[in-house]
Parts: sequence; C-alpha cells; structure tokens
Amino acid sequence: MPLFSRGLNPLLADWKGRSAWVVGASSGIGRATAEALHGQGARVIVSARHGGALQDFVRGREGCLALPLDVTDAAAVDAAAQAVLAHAGGAPDLILYCAGHYRPLRATEFDLAEMQHHLAVNYGGVLHLLDAALPMLLQAGRGHLALVGSVAGYRGLPMSLAYGPTKAALNNLAENLYLDLHGLGLGVSIINPGFVDTPLTAQNSFSMPALIGADEAARHMLQGWAQGRFEMNFPRRFTRWVRLLRCLPDAWYFSAVRRFTGA
Repeated sequence: MPLFSRGLNPLLADWKGRSAWVVGASSGIGRATAEALHGQGARVIVSARHGGALQDFVRGREGCLALPLDVTDAAAVDAAAQAVLAHAGGAPDLILYCAGHYRPLRATEFDLAEMQHHLAVNYGGVLHLLDAALPMLLQAGRGHLALVGSVAGYRGLPMSLAYGPTKAALNNLAENLYLDLHGLGLGVSIINPGFVDTPLTAQNSFSMPALIGADEAARHMLQGWAQGRFEMNFPRRFTRWVRLLRCLPDAWYFSAVRRFTGA
C-alpha cells in the first residue's frame, strides 16, 4: 500500500525507475518540469505540437521518448496514450497536463473563435487525455494525474476573459477527479501558478508581480508531489493574497481588483 502524507496523495518523492508523461513539454513550465523529473531519475515521455523541441529534449537522454501531439485531436491523444503504455511497460507513474493556450482578451473585444480555442486546448484536451489514460490507470490501480491550472481560475481578472474560465473549470474538475479516484489508489493534483516567465506570459503588457522562472515553478511542483499535496500554488508571497481575495464579498473584490489593476 502506498504511504500517504499529511497531504492528500500517495507520495511521489523518489523518481528513480519511475516514468512520467508530460503533455505540453516543448517550452515553459512543461519543459522545465520534464527536465527536473529526468534529472531525478525518471524516464520522461514528452508531448507537444512542436516535434523539434521534443527531439531536442530526448537527444542524449536514455529512456525518454518524444511523442508529438495535438491535444485537440482525440484519436491522436488515444494513440499517444497507447504508445506511452508500451514505452513505459505499463501505466506511467505521473501524467502531467501542461498544454495551454493564452491570449489576453476583454469582453469589449469578444472573439468567439478565440474563446473556443482556449476551451479546446485548456479544457477539451484534458478530457481527451482522461478518456485515453484513465482506463489504464484504473486497471493498474496506481498513478498520478496532475493538471496545470492558474490563479486566474480563482476569480475573474482583467484580460482573462478567455483564459480564466478554462482554468476555473480545471480546478473543479480536479476536485471531482480526486473524490472519485482517491479511494482507488490514484493521485490527483492541481497546480495553480502565479506569474511564470514563459512564452505565454511574454504576451502581457502589464507588470507581473512576483514573476518567477519556469525552473522555480518545476521545483515547487516536484516538492508538492513529494509531500502528497492536492493543490500547489506559487510563489506564495503572491498567491496567498490572491487566494484571500476569493473570500471577499463581491463588492469588495471588484473594488480591490479595479484599484490594483486599473481595470
């Protein structure tokens, strides 16, 4: 039986001999986490749309595998899951969904196609992954599902019309997955970063408080898995205040956001 920490999941601390599938590993948090996992001894399967970046990652890394993948293609996700199963010799110890799309958007510039694209990548892709991967995890009776959300999913924020709702959906989805899968030996976690220096956040024209690098984000995530945590949010000097904002009455919240962001 796996040991459980004061956290809520089986501990993932020793990665030697373990396998991990990182979806969205071409850059940013996904790439940094794949590198950190391999550095601790894991065999890492990396997926993303950009095959060249994946090949760069696996070059010289024994036991690793590049699987180019468009998460909006359900059949492709299913085929990739079967390839992961074969390469890992069974269900992987960790499946991390880090694929994401972001474009700053306000309601005054509503763009239905952009809204739907956010939904397809940030949420629909997770559903495709669950459809393909849950059966093998349930059959194995072990494994860990991790979803990368965002503090933008806690409450509404300026410029987050398309992005924020998809991350809010992931938080709710992760809670439901945990309730259903915890008793079956599976781990589930949701990662809600603040501002991380990635190609996505490079689009922001505003000042990003407590901005951290992707390598630091990866360290927080591996620490959280080692402690059996369900939710990880970082850097805490920023996210603790964002979490507190969720508890404010609506009028206070809207006033505070307008004051601090100029929205």
